[in-house]
Amino acid sequence: MRTHYTSGLKDLEDGAEVTICGWIQDIRKLGNISFLILRDREGIAQVTLVKKSLGDEAYKRISNLNRESVICVSGILKKDTQSKLGLEVIPNKIDILNEAEAPLPMGVIDRVSVDIETRLNHRFIDLRRPEVLSLFRIESSLSRGIRETLEREGFIEIHTPKIIATATEGGTNLFRVKYFENDAFLVQSPQLYKQIMMAAGFDRVYEIAPAFRAEEHNTNRHLNEFVSIDIEMSFSTDEDAMNMLENVIYSSIDFIRRNNLKDLEILNLKVDLPERPFPRIKYDELLDYVNSKGIEMRFGDDFSSEALSVIGEKYRGFYFITRWPMEARAFYVMPFEDDPRYGRAFDLQFGEREITSGAQRNHIYSSLKENIKRKGLNPDDFSFYLEAFRYGMPPHAGWAIGLERYTMILTNSKNIREVTLFPRDRRRIVP
Repeated sequence: MRTHYTSGLKDLEDGAEVTICGWIQDIRKLGNISFLILRDREGIAQVTLVKKSLGDEAYKRISNLNRESVICVSGILKKDTQSKLGLEVIPNKIDILNEAEAPLPMGVIDRVSVDIETRLNHRFIDLRRPEVLSLFRIESSLSRGIRETLEREGFIEIHTPKIIATATEGGTNLFRVKYFENDAFLVQSPQLYKQIMMAAGFDRVYEIAPAFRAEEHNTNRHLNEFVSIDIEMSFSTDEDAMNMLENVIYSSIDFIRRNNLKDLEILNLKVDLPERPFPRIKYDELLDYVNSKGIEMRFGDDFSSEALSVIGEKYRGFYFITRWPMEARAFYVMPFEDDPRYGRAFDLQFGEREITSGAQRNHIYSSLKENIKRKGLNPDDFSFYLEAFRYGMPPHAGWAIGLERYTMILTNSKNIREVTLFPRDRRRIVP
């Protein structure tokens, strides 16, 4: 139906014939002339309605349309204009494709504060707002930048099951589903399957797919369904995995800096490239630090929000927390040879906020089996997984990034639901 997006009009010559399609953002009437602002995905354009040219009936019909009605405008591009946008379209034909009802559930460009619940209840309207669209453009670019980096580094994209028979990491944070005559679970992570791919000789794999956590959190940074970006790489240590993660973070930020200038401007965001290498700080060092600040923590505890807030005051950019206690990490983490109380695991932080975690995995069958028992789990429940370690499993490491969490941090959004199209949390399953 269209020949151009609104953003492409500036590149055309004066007098060009165009057809643009979109939503009526606003109409301003001045007697026998009306100025219609048409909005599409790429921006806005002014359509100047002249009663004499359109005829009385058509002029009245169009100039009285409700805001957010959908139309297509065919006409002549005029650049010698006093329009604030620097151009206008003089229509010779306007097709009304769908007239919006009034009043709207919420405004699109109105300067009225709307709470997050109202926005999510009417998400289709909320997503029309330019600043909201820009958030998802950036999220799309981050995903694309990460994918391109991993492809460049020799990773193979895989797709693993989302309905599983065994808990990925043990624990109770699982959504149980009925699978014919059996019970099954929605996957927390592709962890076990991506490790099996290392035994299969794929060497480097990644997956971008949904994951599910039945956690009863009700915070601004947790979701029960999210997009997880997972990698696994063979013949690699935890240090190799951290280096790859640095590369991915740097490259994806560089990607949005080069490809999302307009979105960054709309959001009034300044995103700087991080300095490399990111600092590596051992768990014990930070444990001592938070205790010295009056926050009581014991060896093996995870860092509380209060503790991370104190740490974030000292380390404001990207940094790794390394050498975690084994008791605080999953059964598949490789312990250090010099002190098996510690595992080759890491968290990537940005100030006080966690972006992701990863580790070198334990590729030794007997040791891995003992770790499963030590965590109070039954090795028989992991037989399909453990079998892959009995017949030639190379050393390997990996990590997982929550796409929404990463986008939230880079865009300085206050609530992870702002960067999730249709959030699923403890209280929301519609729309």
